Amino acid sequence: MPDINPITAVIFLAIICPLIKGFLFKFSSNDLKIDIEDLNKTTSFIAALFLGTYWGKKLFFQHDSGIYKTIYESIPANIIQYIEDKPFVIYLILMPLFMLLIYKVIAVILNIISNITLYPFLDHIEKYLKRKSNIFRSAVGALFQFPKAIGYVLFITFSLNIVSIFYTNEAFNRYLESSEAYNYICKKVVIPVTNSKLARKLPDIINNSFKIVVKENSYSKDTLDKNTKGKTIVYYNGVTLNEGVRSNKQIDSFARDLVENQSTEEEKAKVLYNWIGNNISYDHDKAYKVLNNEFDVKSGAIPTFQSKKGICFDYSCLYVAMCRANGIKVRLITGQGFNGVSWVSHAWNQVYIPEENKWINVDTTFYKGGNYFNSKRFDLDHKNSNIAGEW
Repeated sequence: MPDINPITAVIFLAIICPLIKGFLFKFSSNDLKIDIEDLNKTTSFIAALFLGTYWGKKLFFQHDSGIYKTIYESIPANIIQYIEDKPFVIYLILMPLFMLLIYKVIAVILNIISNITLYPFLDHIEKYLKRKSNIFRSAVGALFQFPKAIGYVLFITFSLNIVSIFYTNEAFNRYLESSEAYNYICKKVVIPVTNSKLARKLPDIINNSFKIVVKENSYSKDTLDKNTKGKTIVYYNGVTLNEGVRSNKQIDSFARDLVENQSTEEEKAKVLYNWIGNNISYDHDKAYKVLNNEFDVKSGAIPTFQSKKGICFDYSCLYVAMCRANGIKVRLITGQGFNGVSWVSHAWNQVYIPEENKWINVDTTFYKGGNYFNSKRFDLDHKNSNIAGEW
């Protein structure tokens, strides 16, 4: 008997239990009024989670247009600085308070609507159903429990999604990643509601197709030089790091022309970030092959620049090559990224900004999910960073 994914099991029980309850206890207007009150609370809470997260991100992370910009600019500078230095404060304090306010408002509205429209209507339904068979009444009872079941599922899925950002246990993350039901609901409901249109693409773009393999070389007169015997070689998706970041005259010339009108290192780094994010597409076929340990694919800066497609390692290698062509100090970072569903193996970059004497994070693959050039929210969906190489 195959192992049952506990995440999938919880979601299944959230659907089936209210339906069974409705079927067994049949339809009753009094019982249903109580259920509707519970449903109003659940609906209000789910709406508050969605709206609070969506509006909260607009206000605290993006705040680049409209009313969000106006509100943010009205906050004292010292408070803004504190918030930006501690992004977890937003998720653990400010957003929960924001959600509580939204919850109270929606709950009041739903209760008013229920009292005016639904409750009188339910009494008429019960009079009609008294003339029907027990099976029919049971079926109607289950049907009226369906919205509550959906509410439970959304609440559980959204809660798991939030918890997964902060609780990064490997077994828990593996269950989330392998649960088809959880992944489907996240991609179809949670991510579209709580993120920008571009961020909806991230679960399909960011996956575990980035793999690192460490091997000890043994001497072979046909393939290796004697000097390589016994040395440890690290392969990134089938190529070494040096092979991955290797450039050519075409890339170097193009990269220099691209930033010729920029005066600072940060401006040049941002132009390169924008170009790769806009012009390189995610290679889903390659991702599938790497996921299945098929490494007979071309990886690195040169094939990515030529084909205009690749996966996270390729994006990062091309960024390294283009930075090096312009004399910009750059790193390739390996770690994990949160794709809106679970934590997966990932690669990104850091560039050194001499004007500020610091390294900043850059993720060209995440470009389609928003601003990931020295973003304040970077640490919320990137972790376990390791410097694979520095140039």
